Amino acid sequence: MTRLMRTARTLIAAAAALLTVTAAPATARAAPEPKAPTDFVALSTVDPTIIQEIRYFTPHNFVGQRVDGYRQPLCILTRPAAQALHTAQQQLLRKGYSLKVYDCYRPQRAVDHFVRWAQDLDDQAMKGEFYPQVDKTRLFEDGYIAAKSGHSRGSTMDLTIVRLPAGPTHPYVPSKPLVPCYAPQAERFPDNSLDMGTGFDCFDTLAHTLDPRILGQQQANRMLLKSTLENLGFVNLAEEWWHYTYKPEPYPDTYFDFPVARQSLTARR
Repeated sequence: MTRLMRTARTLIAAAAALLTVTAAPATARAAPEPKAPTDFVALSTVDPTIIQEIRYFTPHNFVGQRVDGYRQPLCILTRPAAQALHTAQQQLLRKGYSLKVYDCYRPQRAVDHFVRWAQDLDDQAMKGEFYPQVDKTRLFEDGYIAAKSGHSRGSTMDLTIVRLPAGPTHPYVPSKPLVPCYAPQAERFPDNSLDMGTGFDCFDTLAHTLDPRILGQQQANRMLLKSTLENLGFVNLAEEWWHYTYKPEPYPDTYFDFPVARQSLTARR
């Protein structure tokens, strides 16, 4: 009987120890967020006069919600690209204009968010403004969405020109009906930029920089942006009047994934 009691006590103690181990809280720490290389900067530290309206930090974009990786409404670029934008800004300020950036460095996790959204054919919430004439099944085939973006290399930005003094951009109100991005300027979303013929991120051939249907003042506005930037080493993406890359890129083959936040720039490797 004594031996049986000792055996029972041993089994009970072992079971209790197993339960304790199983119930112990996990102590493993989450992996630290990646940081930007030291030659990435916040554009505002190079030129605080350039207007910033970071659309992917807001729900007013083709996804309809804040995009993954945008922790702050902040333009981050490689230093050479930021310095070249500063030079462009100085030229435009003398003419009574300012640059305005919509997007700059874009983390890979944001690009992944775009891909997931494009694959979800049931989500058509923003179609009325950003891709009214494009079937969502064709977004990959037509080149509007891709698994990699030059923005993730840090020297590409989306931008426009604003006449000074800059008026306010009216807040986006989700309950209001969407207007096609290629509608006349007085009808589409009230951006404070020059009339470029379409709004930003317009998935339509009218957004092609040299589309022959864009004439008069709209064409002149696009050419002002194009000539100013190209004279300083920027290269335009022909399908998007707002999309420019500074050349040569410091990281032509590297796609980064640190978040868009000042914290990504503070702790250096």
